[in-house]
Amino acid sequence: MGNPWLTIIGIGEDGLAGLSEASRKALGDAEMVFGGQRHLALAGVTDHGRPWPVPFDTDCVLACRGRPTAVLASGDPFWYGVGTSLAEKLPAGEWIAHSAPSTFSLAAARLGWRLETVTCLGFHAAPFECLVPHLAREARIICLVRDGKAAGDLAEWLTARGWGESRLWTLTALGGPRESVTPHRADSYTADPGAGLVAIALEASGSDGLSRSSGLPDTLFVHEGQITKRPMRALALSALGPKPGERLWDIGAGSGSISVEWALCGGTAIAVEARADRAANIRSNTAAFGLTHRIRVVEGTAPDILSGLERPQAAFMGGGLDAAMFDAVWSLIGPGTRIVAHAVTLETEALLSDLHQRHGGELMRVEIAYAGGLGRYRSWEAARPVVQWSVVR
Repeated sequence: MGNPWLTIIGIGEDGLAGLSEASRKALGDAEMVFGGQRHLALAGVTDHGRPWPVPFDTDCVLACRGRPTAVLASGDPFWYGVGTSLAEKLPAGEWIAHSAPSTFSLAAARLGWRLETVTCLGFHAAPFECLVPHLAREARIICLVRDGKAAGDLAEWLTARGWGESRLWTLTALGGPRESVTPHRADSYTADPGAGLVAIALEASGSDGLSRSSGLPDTLFVHEGQITKRPMRALALSALGPKPGERLWDIGAGSGSISVEWALCGGTAIAVEARADRAANIRSNTAAFGLTHRIRVVEGTAPDILSGLERPQAAFMGGGLDAAMFDAVWSLIGPGTRIVAHAVTLETEALLSDLHQRHGGELMRVEIAYAGGLGRYRSWEAARPVVQWSVVR
């Protein structure tokens, strides 16, 4: 580690008593100590302590470069803490960290939960919709919240979405003399707006979570008719092959349903849509599924707008495809990129047939019919056939 000037210290509710000898020495040697007001008080830092600026910014720490400096954070500074924000801006030899047990670890220990099976989320700056992909029967989730009001808001949010039967625990001041763990039920929880809550532990019950298979119900999406319907969406996603960490271009995104299901698999997506009303629908759907951090909506006309975008590992073209758009996409993406295109018109079908002949891949025509009423009986009502072409660049 060389001779690091910055020490990042995790501190618990037990204050100085819970710190290692190395952490206490770093605090004693530091010319400046940064942290929240609570952290500075727990460590007994007064004259050389400086609270974090509002809005939060790490530049004040970086301005001390070369002088002995310490940063205090709750528990593990690298789990929803300031540690990563600083480490990303410094070479490894300039900093060292001494972590304490995280709030998540302490909460799991108090409740007897297997931490490796628990979803851990932070809601200081994130919307509650980020819970949506994780909510399922008997799912265990630990959430960091800002205060007592936020805890009440979370309970109301859960109740409004059918999860009011869920058990939840408020956990405050974990690891210190004021520690409190109190059980509740979401639909009967009465918030204490003045409480400085640290965490909410949730055992979900009451509603149904999202299916993990491709092809979610169309009714879950806001749209005005422009949506890749459930069966074809499942086929498209199967061909696209979503993988965690990969990026998708969803060109002519419509409702954004392809982007949403891709992101639910752990990837990120750039949804390109020319119409403002449809772009608004995509944003609404992205927010409803808690995926605003994974899906970027770009309002503009393809292919003109594509050149400035980060390159994808997969691309879906569901609307507005023509030869010029394909040529632009083909020239912009790299080798190994997976492409899936759909056609419902004869003209686009002819284009896909030509592209299949030139570039290979798989071409298939899908015809689907649904049972509908015909007088006193039922009959098949055929949907427009869809041609799907998939290929690897």
